[in-house]
Amino acid sequence: MHRFYISPENWNRGALALTGSEAHHARDVLRVKRGEKLVLFNGRGHEITAEIVDFNGDEIQLRKLHEAETPPLRCRIILGQAIPKGKNMELIVQKAVEIGAAEIAPIISDRTIVHVDPESAAQKQAKWQQIAIEAAKQCGQNWLPRVHAPCSLGKFFTASATFDLHLVGSLQPGAQHLKRILADYSSEHRHLPDSVLMLIGPEGDFTPAELALARRHGCQPITLGPIILRVETAAIYCLSVLSYELLM
Repeated sequence: MHRFYISPENWNRGALALTGSEAHHARDVLRVKRGEKLVLFNGRGHEITAEIVDFNGDEIQLRKLHEAETPPLRCRIILGQAIPKGKNMELIVQKAVEIGAAEIAPIISDRTIVHVDPESAAQKQAKWQQIAIEAAKQCGQNWLPRVHAPCSLGKFFTASATFDLHLVGSLQPGAQHLKRILADYSSEHRHLPDSVLMLIGPEGDFTPAELALARRHGCQPITLGPIILRVETAAIYCLSVLSYELLM
């Protein structure tokens, strides 16, 4: 069945309807019919299977058939991703949703090539959030990750919450293997972390000053192996390992 997103503020179990772009996609692209069943989700764990009962102007009216609630994943993984060039951020957002990230924070690094001013930052945030919605629709994820507004690493640390474990991918000597860090955490705390920050730098890595800033905020440098990975590969690699170790 096709899946459609209704934001939490518009989620109304008693009067279900598709409006706006979701109604347009259902009516004009998918060409749904009366009696057809579809799935709605609100990005906060709630899902409803519904039946189309009528078309009223720009609105598609629905009848609830079944309701379910999906519990959140056991660990909140926050990806702090330095914005790469081209459309690679779109790919990273899409895959982060599929792998199970809870939040995505685009970072404007000193080595970020893409120009980001306040106006374009808002536009990029909206675009990346929409990509996250589409990815959640496709992969069956009922918890929609929040995509933050792009900001510098310093502002991110000032505004962000605390995490059980802080990590940063690093090409510098002395970086530890992620498996060792997780084992040490489990040995010290007798449980796995409930929240993890994973920072990934831009092409060429974070600058020494940015890495020093990350370490002052508790980030432990991790190695991604002997092969230098592209930015998007590094993000997918780290999230996949964390998902396997902490979400399964």
